[in-house]
Amino acid sequence: MEAALAGSRGQAEPAEGPRERAARWSAGYRPAPGRPDEFLGPDGRPRGAWPRLLDRLGGLTEPEIMARFVAAERHIRDAGISFRIAGDQREHPWPLGCLPLVIEGPEWAALSAGIVQRAELMEAILADTYGDGRLVAEGLLPAAIVAGTPEFLHPLHGVAPPGGHYLKLYAADLGRGPDGRWQVLADRTQAPSGLGWALENRMVLARTFPDFFQDLHVERLPAFFQAFRDGLALGAERADPRICLLTSGPYSSTYVEQAALARYLGLMLVEGDDLVMRDGRLHVRTVSGLKRADALWRRIDADFLDPLELNPASRLGVPGILDALRNGSLVMANMPGAGLVESAALAPYLDGIARRVLGEPLRLGHPRTWWCGDLEGLAHAQANLDSLILRPAATPQRGAGRDAILAGPVLAAERERVVAALRDRPFDYVAQEAAPLSTMPGWERGEAGLALVPRAFVVRVFATRTPLGWQVMPGGFCRVSEREDVDPIEMRLGIRSADVWVLSDQPIAAPLIGSHAAPRVRRVGGHLPSRAADGLFWLGRYLERAEAVIRLVLAHLRSVGDAVGADISGALDTPAALALRTLLHEWGSIGAADLPTARLAQEALARHQRPGSAQAHIGSARRNAAALRARLSGETWRVLADLDEFLSLDTERGLTESQLAGRAEQALSHLAALSGLTHENMSRAEGWHFVELGRRVERAINTCTFALAFANDEATPGCLGVMLSLCDSQISYGRRYMQGAALDPVRDMVLLDPYNPRSIAFQAEAITRHLADLPALAADGIPEPHCRLAARILSELRSGEAADFDAVRLTVLATDLERLADGIAVRYFPTGPNALRPEKLTGLA
Repeated sequence: MEAALAGSRGQAEPAEGPRERAARWSAGYRPAPGRPDEFLGPDGRPRGAWPRLLDRLGGLTEPEIMARFVAAERHIRDAGISFRIAGDQREHPWPLGCLPLVIEGPEWAALSAGIVQRAELMEAILADTYGDGRLVAEGLLPAAIVAGTPEFLHPLHGVAPPGGHYLKLYAADLGRGPDGRWQVLADRTQAPSGLGWALENRMVLARTFPDFFQDLHVERLPAFFQAFRDGLALGAERADPRICLLTSGPYSSTYVEQAALARYLGLMLVEGDDLVMRDGRLHVRTVSGLKRADALWRRIDADFLDPLELNPASRLGVPGILDALRNGSLVMANMPGAGLVESAALAPYLDGIARRVLGEPLRLGHPRTWWCGDLEGLAHAQANLDSLILRPAATPQRGAGRDAILAGPVLAAERERVVAALRDRPFDYVAQEAAPLSTMPGWERGEAGLALVPRAFVVRVFATRTPLGWQVMPGGFCRVSEREDVDPIEMRLGIRSADVWVLSDQPIAAPLIGSHAAPRVRRVGGHLPSRAADGLFWLGRYLERAEAVIRLVLAHLRSVGDAVGADISGALDTPAALALRTLLHEWGSIGAADLPTARLAQEALARHQRPGSAQAHIGSARRNAAALRARLSGETWRVLADLDEFLSLDTERGLTESQLAGRAEQALSHLAALSGLTHENMSRAEGWHFVELGRRVERAINTCTFALAFANDEATPGCLGVMLSLCDSQISYGRRYMQGAALDPVRDMVLLDPYNPRSIAFQAEAITRHLADLPALAADGIPEPHCRLAARILSELRSGEAADFDAVRLTVLATDLERLADGIAVRYFPTGPNALRPEKLTGLA
């Protein structure tokens, strides 16, 4: 929400009606000088759909508007909607603006027709460039523009795209030109982003203004996304294709939107390491073995797609994947090499190509552009340097703020360099008119309350190829600048996002459930990529590690609290206290074992610089969860984020032992909530098994470590009490034994008791059940190595006696559990060429 709204909280509402309030908001609106304005018409009055929106907003008081957007911000935080800036490792909360961009239906219909025409034109250029090359032969397109751009991929020349089309998704960045008409600022065909952000914006505002959507007749988005999903499968060999979304990973600036799209569309979210080529076809590494991928929506640049034939330094793609395109076994959106038509050097020739190929002029124009590789274009650029912008011609436009070279008075000191560049390599540049971006309203807090002010904006509109042709999304992804010096051509700090509402004159019917053919009923969980299984496994392990550290801290704080009224310093020197401190130091949770109690607790809980602190483990769990956004519920993400934030508070000021004990207890409550969400909300598919396996394996290993420290042959009653506390078994033990803590009964309860959910035997039984429910590679009935190891561990625990588990036996047990964790990783999380296919049993009668 825009910071300017923050001042409206608690302000007295003027005594005014809805019309007066709306009039006051717009009365002081002054269009930015020299900029086309979306809000006011030539007569100085709100135009288009804006009066309808203002009339509806006027029915709300300013505190009511404020409350709705505070709720929207809370939802954004709770849902973990965020973005990254290129090169920045931090995640920033998604900056949703307070006003949507509203457009009337008839104007949108005309705009959509221009988008469809432009998409067809880009498809025709790509087909010709990678095919017959008639545009170059007939002089409609200079050969140097094609050959000189790195987006022209020579290995793809002559390769017909499976399904017959190069583009399945086209996007264009739009703004109003000086004449007030929409114009294209940039074409996006490489791997267009923003579709997921548009979806997230719509979902948030649908919660914020649910009544507005019905009253204003806002066009809905589900039909477009269903058509887009259908279009991704066009041309696939199999009738029920497996569609994957290829991402560069959680550190991509657009990963959150990619995960949102994968979840919404039901796609398998994969990285390059999840994929492998076998027998000329693309496969996904899953815990069930290799599974064929039929269609791939790539969200990485084409140059990184195949290190064998394109960029050899790429770690994001799949070696040999171009072969799947050549043999037609893989459909890809968009086809590699489609980024060619993003080049700014094409702009001067597009209208002529459209007239030749489509038989009509362009419906949507663009700022006047001259390619400096053409003698006339170079002469014009040299003669008008003071009023033009120079951009690279050989690379796609990535935003004027980053790769534009401005000539003229703004950068007078650069004039000599610009002139030299045009003299030495003129074909590397295009010259473009410096047209200012158009503006739309944004909120600002003034002395009289809220007021509308102009903000520069760019809107991205999407079109998808469907079985019935191109379809334009009735909305878009809008970026709005908060300051004059920030260009909204791409998302970064100082830019806000806005939803785009297309308003109809007629009520919009909700999409019908039966509007598409009903799928066949299934009761299967789907296939789990090995990388996702690895992340879920380690999510469980990190959460269990955090809980173990918190329980150690809490046990130490309680042991000190029990000494109140006695000699506290003596309590710190007991065998139990010394063992607690030693174990925390060995785990890397604290810097030294002789720290004061409060300092020790605070460092172990909330010192993220310590690799073994609870907060560090929660941070690792959260990073794993960030890579699993498409598989975790919003509630899980919210509780995990709350826990991370909770442990990070007050790390600088000193807290008392009682305050720290309360904090540790609350942290355990958060972890219990996460465990409850896993048990009650997570589908019992393969992913759930791996979260549970991680928890159970780690808990068993930690309990072995605890037993070695607190239930060894020299254990004191105090140590045995700590052991019961760490395994949360005091009540069960007290109900079963009346004589107090004794070594063999304590060992039996925490190691061998199959009814105690904290015992190692209970973990071993759970591990064995989970492994039995996971798919096997072979159908011969012979247990795989990791399953045999788990069965042996369980058998030894079932047949053992408490007195047998001395330090040697416990050490062997801990080693076996570590081997089991490694065996699970080798079997289910293979990397490189180690993935295996399921084997079919043959030779039976």
